[in-house]
Amino acid sequence: MSEPYVVGVDTGHTGALREADHLLRALAAELGLPADVLGCTHHVRDGRRPHTALSFAVPSERAARAAWRWLTENGSGRPGTGTIVGVGVGAGAGAEEGDGGGEAGGPGAGPDAGTGTLLGVAFGGDRHGPDELAAGAAHAAAEHGARTGGRAVLYPGVDALTGVLTVARLLEVSAVDQVTVLGSPEGAAGEARLVTRDHVRPEWRDGRLVLAAMPAAGGTLVPFEVPDPTPCCADH
Repeated sequence: MSEPYVVGVDTGHTGALREADHLLRALAAELGLPADVLGCTHHVRDGRRPHTALSFAVPSERAARAAWRWLTENGSGRPGTGTIVGVGVGAGAGAEEGDGGGEAGGPGAGPDAGTGTLLGVAFGGDRHGPDELAAGAAHAAAEHGARTGGRAVLYPGVDALTGVLTVARLLEVSAVDQVTVLGSPEGAAGEARLVTRDHVRPEWRDGRLVLAAMPAAGGTLVPFEVPDPTPCCADH
């Protein structure tokens, strides 16, 4: 795999991971990122409170620069701040349909709930936005760039990971490098069946995209991360 160009984005999102997933997908669509983009969520522990940041690794510097320009030029026009309007559920860009908006300080609210989302952006040595959010974006970009952390939501082959697949098939059709099994140092056998639950979120570990799985009924495996029972949108 060639070295990626990684753009980090931090809206200060403190809501559920499913909402962060929705924001990541919405931003990828707004940015017009290529089909093989790899988008991750990252836990940020520094600053006033733990929250989730995002990163996008694209195969060319040109695509990364275009994403950087869109994110920074769609700002509020005030020095040191930026806004993204209409793409962020749970990140201050409004609420889900019929929700009527999040409570102040709660999972459905952000720095500027209902009107736009203050955000930080990082690419290479460049930073944009409020200091804390720019630092969170830089953390996400660095972690993803080094492939030492990040929970992958978008990645090559993710749309094929539905229903029940063998581990060998999952590794063949997607960017996932390895499947580990809770309590088993040997990892998953290629013929083992994985019930995907249509929710496969591998993580970067030491340069490899690794899916953690656990034993389930009938000798099958399931991804360790359980999908939220309430879908955030219709496309995943």
